[in-house]
Formats: sequence, structure tokens, C-alpha cells
Amino acid sequence: MGKKLTVLGPGLLGASLGMSVLERGLFESVHVWSRRPETRDKCRTLPWCTAVHDSPEKAIADADLVVICTPVKIIPDLLEKLSEDFAEGSIVTDVGSTKGSICKAAQKNLSDKVSFVGSHPMAGSEKTGLEYASADLFEGQACILTPTDETDPTATAKLEDFWSQLGMKVGKSSPAEHDRIVAAISHLPHILASILCEQLTKSNPEWKSFAGKGLRDTTRVAAGDPNLWRQILEENSTAICEALKNFRGTLESFSNALEQSDFEKIEDSLAKGKTFRDSLG
Repeated sequence: MGKKLTVLGPGLLGASLGMSVLERGLFESVHVWSRRPETRDKCRTLPWCTAVHDSPEKAIADADLVVICTPVKIIPDLLEKLSEDFAEGSIVTDVGSTKGSICKAAQKNLSDKVSFVGSHPMAGSEKTGLEYASADLFEGQACILTPTDETDPTATAKLEDFWSQLGMKVGKSSPAEHDRIVAAISHLPHILASILCEQLTKSNPEWKSFAGKGLRDTTRVAAGDPNLWRQILEENSTAICEALKNFRGTLESFSNALEQSDFEKIEDSLAKGKTFRDSLG
């Protein structure tokens, strides 16, 4: 798909991306930059890193595709900082799990010589860092592209092809709609898992020795990095508050049915939950 791919931020997603791209032969070389010197040193020892750069400006020089994989709070600043350094005709994207501020920053700062298309590969883990990277991380997972009315359709098509060749199922939405979607299907579940764990810390600490697989499955995502998730919740607070409001209504209805011994309503609610879970495959 080109000669040079640049990954800015080779953590779990960025490193997995580099590994997958070279394994599939999509680009001739993979160049990386990380904010942390120790991460750059580690990347220099890895076979999927063609070159490691000490500055993002050097890393993106002559790149056909730049994928920004840093935490979401950093992406708008990088787009502004590097706005004059992206190669003419290049495509720039990101893997952030919120899109409103990122797409606005791209539209504000990038010139017409560069095509930006927001991406959100719905792949990852509660574990972070390039040591957990895997070349098949994206296989079979969903990816949401967030083109705007100003986005070059050719760039969107190329990026859709790129993620598809990594094994992803690609869909499209506006940045605002994307943020509402992920608030409901990603951010809200994380919040609920984390709050459940917080609530359990108020119980007898000996109780957790009896925990089975169900609790571990239900709360797995709560093991995610709190600082990274704080950034996500800050960036998408409006859509998340809407999702929480809707959830409170559903939870209150369930609680009222239980208090009133309306077990037909309880069973109906459980059945609807099972039907949705079964549909996820």
C-alpha cells in the first residue's frame, strides 16, 4: 500500500500495527517514534521496527501513512505541532477511542496537502505496552472510520482498504455519532466494571477468595490503566453522561421490579439481556 508507514506511539496498538503490517507485506518499512527514550531503545531491538526516530518530525518525513497511537489527550497537540511536517499527499489517521476533539484539531491545523481520516480499531486489551503486542490483534475485530464532509473520499477508501487487509470489519460514522456509539458499547461497560470493583472493596476482603470466573469475566476491563481511562472519560464526558442517564433508568426499573416481586418483569429483563449477549457471538 506504500513504501513507508510511521507509527507515533508504539504501545499495544501501535506495536501490534507494525507487526501486522510487515507480516502482511502492506508497507516496505515501518518507522516509529515514542515519547519515552526507554521505549525507543526497546523498539530498536525488535524485528518489525525498520527505523526508530528521536523526534516525531523525523519519523513522519516522507511517510505514506502516519498512524498516531498516543493517548487521546496528546493527539490534538501532535496534529498541531506536526502540521507543517507531514509529507504532501500523505494520509494521517489515529487510533483514539474518542473522535470529536481529534477530528476538530485535524480540520483546524492540517493543510489541504494532507488527508486526515479518524480511525478507531475496536481491538485491544486491559493490558498496555508493546510487550503485549500481537500481529493478529486486529483480526476479526471492528474498526470505525470517522470521515467528515471535508474528508477526501479517496483517502477514506484507502484507509478502509488498509484496515480491511489487517482483517478488520470496517464501518463509518460521523465523529459525533462515533462518540455516542463508543460511550454506550465501550466506555459505559468499563465504568460499570470499575464501579462494581470499587463497591466490592467496601465488602469483607475475604469474600473475593470465593470469586468465580463470572466475576473475573465481568470485571476484566476494570484492570485497564486508570490514567488512560481518565483521559477517555474527560474527552467523551457529554456522551458518557447521556449513556449513564439511560442506564440509571434501566437499573431503577429493574430495582423497582425486584422490590415489588415482579419476577415476570425480572425474567423478561434477563431474557432481553441474554438475547443481546448471544447476538454478540
